[in-house]
Amino acid sequence: MSSSEQYKRQIMNDLASGNVESFDDVPADPATEYQNFDDFAQRSTRDERRQLFGRSLHPETIPVSQMEPELQKAIAQIQPQDRDDVAREFFKRLKERGLSDRQLEQQLSLSSHHPNHMSADDVSKLAGFAYHSHPDIFQEVLADKPAIMKFLGNPVVAAVFGIMAAKWLSGRRAP
Repeated sequence: MSSSEQYKRQIMNDLASGNVESFDDVPADPATEYQNFDDFAQRSTRDERRQLFGRSLHPETIPVSQMEPELQKAIAQIQPQDRDDVAREFFKRLKERGLSDRQLEQQLSLSSHHPNHMSADDVSKLAGFAYHSHPDIFQEVLADKPAIMKFLGNPVVAAVFGIMAAKWLSGRRAP
């Protein structure tokens, strides 16, 4: 059994048994109980999203080989304007690391370095590069632009939603 399968099984077992002790450092505030992912994306703070995504969205947790196809599917489903915003955000943050948009266009074989001219496949390549080479940037962009998360379907990524659900439900438990 692969390590990602073991990890997924452990998360699912923990969630099924109500074990949310690893989330004790995230305070359960009744004002932040969310009804669904869209509610979470709209009302949660950037720091809260960053903390939750940062725990699970990392190549050591979800291998690049599993994440990249999911990113392709997810990015293809988001609105073109949101996709442009995601690309802009990746370019901006990668530029801060010394990688120019033109350099990334060449290195990743993108059709353009202009976010509004990029295809979903281009944005997927950019996101995959960030996930593999700069996971902290990937997590930051998702914290700023959480729309991608709702379209990820990988069972391991679904565990991220389980983690969020456990956090949300932890405030609803009877004393």
